[in-house]
Amino acid sequence: MTASAASSRAGQAQRRMEYLRGFALLLIIAVVGLYIVKWNPYFHRAFTAAAKHSIGASIVSGKSAAPPAISFGAALAYFQAYFKAIWQALVLGLLLAATIEALVPRDWIARVLGKAGFGSSILGGVIALPGMMCTCCSAPVVVGFRKSGASAGAATAFFLGNPTLNPAVLVFLVFTLGWQWAALRAVFGVALVLGGALLAARLAGKDLVMPQPPLAVSLPADDHNVVVRWFMALGRLIITLVPEYLVIVLLLGALRAVLFPAAIAHAGANPAVLVGLAIGGTLFVIPTAGEIPIIQTLQAYGLGAGAAGVLLLTLAPLSLPSLAMLSRSFPIRVLAALAGLTAVAGLACGLAAMALHL
Repeated sequence: MTASAASSRAGQAQRRMEYLRGFALLLIIAVVGLYIVKWNPYFHRAFTAAAKHSIGASIVSGKSAAPPAISFGAALAYFQAYFKAIWQALVLGLLLAATIEALVPRDWIARVLGKAGFGSSILGGVIALPGMMCTCCSAPVVVGFRKSGASAGAATAFFLGNPTLNPAVLVFLVFTLGWQWAALRAVFGVALVLGGALLAARLAGKDLVMPQPPLAVSLPADDHNVVVRWFMALGRLIITLVPEYLVIVLLLGALRAVLFPAAIAHAGANPAVLVGLAIGGTLFVIPTAGEIPIIQTLQAYGLGAGAAGVLLLTLAPLSLPSLAMLSRSFPIRVLAALAGLTAVAGLACGLAAMALHL
């Protein structure tokens, strides 16, 4: 055997080890983390939803129709309630993103999720289903995918699919608002995820796949380099994503009374109110399944089917904080278009709810 052949074989063996290590760590973190943060809690929460036909009070206004007036106290109270609900999932999202960026071979992600075809987008949406994350907790994972070569369409399908097509939320909807609302969310949710992926791929242009830094045939394989690489990736994610995210959550918490005034419960099918709700619901940030108690609380004060339909599809898919977290991973035109599409899809969902007399 020649020296070059021996070197090639050694490189292939090292490369296989890199694949196995990266995927094994990603799988362990994903399965253990999702079981602790999502799968097990939501399994038990489904029984609560079935028994009580409720999953708690509205994070926006509690049991009242009106959120608190604009103040620092209102901002802090919302921040505390929201962070208590999502911090574990946010930590998991950051850990998954660092693992994808630092340990999973980029060439594999680029080969599977980096193609311009619709198949990569569908795969991105399918991968999202077991994640069950809210939009801000899935955003770091999307950043990791984009840095590793995922296309704009696949990353968008993963980003929108996590909160919009969350299987647990669909189950909660059946037990709380009824199967008709769950079906409405599923139909319009699939349309939003696939439409968003197509739109992102079309608008991304040359930014369909982010420029990749030079990568050797095999990354350094010794444990020291692996650990350093992982912690560096995690540190960059925390520094670049978390501060702006927290500031925007505080701001939105303070503005609850502006985005969701008590009058919306009595506005019926007023077109201006529906448009305002579509915009507010698109920009606002909630924890997973937070839209259900928000809608139930407002329905108790007279919220109509149209407004409920708008909130059903706009509150979960994305938010101003999650868009800010992705501002370095997607062109701004793509993020603006996704926000606009979500608002329009929410209006369509509201009109459908009225037409079906829900």
